[in-house]
Amino acid sequence: MPKDGGQIREERYPADLEINVSDFHQSGWKGALAEISHEGYPSMWSALSEAARRALGENRPEHAKVLWLLADACSMMLVPGSPNEPFKPFMVIEGRRSVIPDDFSEADIAFFEEVVDEVDSIWLRARLADLIWLKQSKRDVRFALAAIDAYRSISLDRDIWVRGGKECWVRGIVLARMLRVGAGDRLAEIEAAILQALESAEKNDGFLTLWLADLLADNGLGYAQSLEIAQSLEAMAGAFDADGDLHRAREHFNGAAKWYKQADEEAKAASMTVAEAESWVKEAIARVSSESPSHMAAATFYEHAVQVYRTIPRSERAVHRVDERLAELRADLREAGEKSVSEMHQFTSPGVDISEIVENARNAVRGKMVADALKAFCNLHPGVDVQKARETAERRLADHPLQALFPATVISRDGRVIAKRPGMNLSGTSTQNDENEVAIRAGMVQDYGLLIGILVQGDILPALEVLWLEHRLRESDFVGLASQSPIVPKNRVRLFAKALFLGYDGDFVAALHLLVPQVENLVRHHLKVSGVKTTMLDASGIEHEVGLSSLMDYPETEQIFGSNLAFELRALFCDPFGPNLRNELAHGLLDEAGCRSIYSVYAWWFCLRLTFNTFWNTKHKSDSSETDDESESEGE
Repeated sequence: MPKDGGQIREERYPADLEINVSDFHQSGWKGALAEISHEGYPSMWSALSEAARRALGENRPEHAKVLWLLADACSMMLVPGSPNEPFKPFMVIEGRRSVIPDDFSEADIAFFEEVVDEVDSIWLRARLADLIWLKQSKRDVRFALAAIDAYRSISLDRDIWVRGGKECWVRGIVLARMLRVGAGDRLAEIEAAILQALESAEKNDGFLTLWLADLLADNGLGYAQSLEIAQSLEAMAGAFDADGDLHRAREHFNGAAKWYKQADEEAKAASMTVAEAESWVKEAIARVSSESPSHMAAATFYEHAVQVYRTIPRSERAVHRVDERLAELRADLREAGEKSVSEMHQFTSPGVDISEIVENARNAVRGKMVADALKAFCNLHPGVDVQKARETAERRLADHPLQALFPATVISRDGRVIAKRPGMNLSGTSTQNDENEVAIRAGMVQDYGLLIGILVQGDILPALEVLWLEHRLRESDFVGLASQSPIVPKNRVRLFAKALFLGYDGDFVAALHLLVPQVENLVRHHLKVSGVKTTMLDASGIEHEVGLSSLMDYPETEQIFGSNLAFELRALFCDPFGPNLRNELAHGLLDEAGCRSIYSVYAWWFCLRLTFNTFWNTKHKSDSSETDDESESEGE
């Protein structure tokens, strides 16, 4: 098995073992798939791989190979938007990965060609036909057509959608577009099927109407029926609003506005935008009047309402009193912001013996439903206690006076001096006390760096491996999490969510590049919401935004975020004695290894913890021990 950049693959059968159609018939693949509780590739992979292991244990190597090949085909993640690389490994760990299309040999693909027409599982037939089309050196269009027909046979219902149905339909559309006239009427038939499903969707289907409308919009379909789609979305939004389901109502109002604009119905689009904004106001009022009131959440909701109102075009503002309403909402926002300073809380979790930390981390998330697993994962460690960190640093400096007396210099990876720590002095003058404070803070940040190494290697990565194996989360799940977290600015939800998903997907390079600027924007955003000026004028009268390092020096920053969180933000992103990720990244000083470092992994986990815990605190009492793990919306 390859060590570096290689495939994670068990020793399962001899490399030169030949299989045929008879082996396929006798392998028991149908029985294996009949045992799964619900449709979708993850369940199929699990059932087929387990059947393969049984076959190997029963000394049926040919059948085991058949089952392993089918399992491998089902294991890959479908990325439908890429015409040439639509399949990615579902797992990448320490330079090793699970199966990708290039791992299948020519003989494997030839075997799939022999059996694909005999496969009566539309999910499996779609995957095999698509792989054949992708891997053939001389492509045969009938396999692309077979894949399209199988993909579009998958049910357009809520449960199937969230288990991979959406990706399958998108892949069918992509293939049909690739073939152009060679696909015949398939693209038009796909469009008609989606429109029919959208028209038939009911309130009990949750977000299905919106999902189908988005599927059409994202793929340039349904524009001739824009008005009908908008009306369907408006009707569904009204039904949810009447039930007090503000989140679903708001998302459907937003969708209706977009489709009314597409239909050139500007007045109706504006009325939908007003309804969307007022749903945020209702949410704010509900949060401050609930049993567990949160002015921080209310402030965020008022801000969302302001931002939505501002999107209404000038020509429609007078009809809806937009300017007057904005003034009212800004007053509500200021009041809620003033009351929210002390409401940011953190979960705490008990410490663990370092010798047992890895197994404890895995057990913390193992076997849980997705919401509980994420809650446990995000609270593997409670974060830094600044007071304790200071006491530890002072005690260490006192215990090693010679070390404390000598100054220290921090050298960057390219040889520059980027920070100096003065030596300790106990004479007690104010200047020397200031120097001692720098030394103590430097010690705290250096201890923090050591802690990160322990947490990433002992807690975060082991637990993340369990999450990868047990839960296949999508980007849409992180969109939902970010959209409902009061700490994430509304206009950065998708960027923040994409960064969190990329980290969960193992791509810490891309995650870090997205996260770092969004963290800076997050700090600046909450300072602005609290009325803090975050710009400065230069000598020429030009106004510039203040950078993160300077923002962290503002006294309001610690008031808003709390001393513990403010310390971590500074130490992780902009302190030269620490990882200094913001400045290293901004100046292009991080290479690929630096982007995959323990500090990058921790930065991703830190942002996920911040997003999840602030979301959780707005939805539950602090002593709640139960949660609803169902994730219906593309953002839930």
